[in-house]
Amino acid sequence: MGIFSQSTTQNGPPAVAARRRQEAHGLSIVAPDLVVTGDLKAEGVLRVEGQVSGNVEAGGQILLSEGGVIEGDLKTREAVIAGEVRGSITASVQGDILTPRLLIQEGGRVNGAVRMESGATTVVVGGSS
Repeated sequence: MGIFSQSTTQNGPPAVAARRRQEAHGLSIVAPDLVVTGDLKAEGVLRVEGQVSGNVEAGGQILLSEGGVIEGDLKTREAVIAGEVRGSITASVQGDILTPRLLIQEGGRVNGAVRMESGATTVVVGGSS
């Protein structure tokens, strides 16, 4: 479901044009009271406030809100994680990481604190998707 989608035909500098193309894909939301069983795929931004049992892929960004849970692998250009992920993350991570193991592949970036603890989920931060 795309919400607040806005398309534009104006061209500007490459970075602005790329951002406008990204915005054209819209925002999809899994609401706090929603439980999704199965894989999700979005071209733009996907915000998860509820629960997803399945793999999640977004062309632009995955926003996992506090209280949100994803039981599956994430693949996206950029991930902002405030909730809980029980799977691998392939992205540039914006947020803190709690994990027993961390693999940062060439081109991958982490912007946040990293704490290593047993019993947490293994995190893989990949380069370009």
